[in-house]
Amino acid sequence: MRLRLPAERPAEPPTGYKIGYPVLSQDGVRAGFTGVSLGGALPYGVVADASCLYGRRHRPPARLCDCGFHCVHDRAAAEAMLCTAEHRDAVLLEVTVLGAYIRFEHGFRYARQRVRTATVGPCGCGDRAVALADAGWGRPGRLALAAACGACLRGRRSVALAAFARLAGDGLRVAAAVPATGSASRPPGTGAAAAALPDEFGVPELVAEAALLQARLDWFQSQLARLGEGGGAPGSRG
Repeated sequence: MRLRLPAERPAEPPTGYKIGYPVLSQDGVRAGFTGVSLGGALPYGVVADASCLYGRRHRPPARLCDCGFHCVHDRAAAEAMLCTAEHRDAVLLEVTVLGAYIRFEHGFRYARQRVRTATVGPCGCGDRAVALADAGWGRPGRLALAAACGACLRGRRSVALAAFARLAGDGLRVAAAVPATGSASRPPGTGAAAAALPDEFGVPELVAEAALLQARLDWFQSQLARLGEGGGAPGSRG
């Protein structure tokens, strides 16, 4: 007897989480992502169809193959993957699972997806990211990007987070994660790697720097408001 998997017909497409590397086309007009495992050889857009990497003539996800997109059910499980050394430059993706899929204990393997949100982690210096900059590697025709603050761009080719979302299209939202440590005690842009800005900046760098300055202003305003609520500066008496 041939075993059949139970069929599911959800009212809404399932949501899943995964990690991937942001990439920019060589001509700078298209943005997308690439996977962190076997799928890393094939960059994909915000809305994409899976294909079998083994060249077999079947539709992913085939039951006797491991082709197709992969994601996990739990956001925390995807975030945990970002702790490994080889995945520190990856971003967290929230995806809508479309088309046929196979459900597993921890996630899905499926035929089609839409990336709804990309959450960019902090810059390597610890500050909040304002742009995605050249990560030092890539795929043919695709430049891999990594999180960067305004002080660490250092003239590298880069694209602001909003510009990346616009180039990727299809309603993608890109957000910068708040650093887990240090954000409450110092303003953005004052990490260990902060340095003098290069003499010449292009448009993406200037946009990123403007966002950084706004973040610093917001931080100072929040600190002033906190001190005001506490009745003045530390040590003051009414």
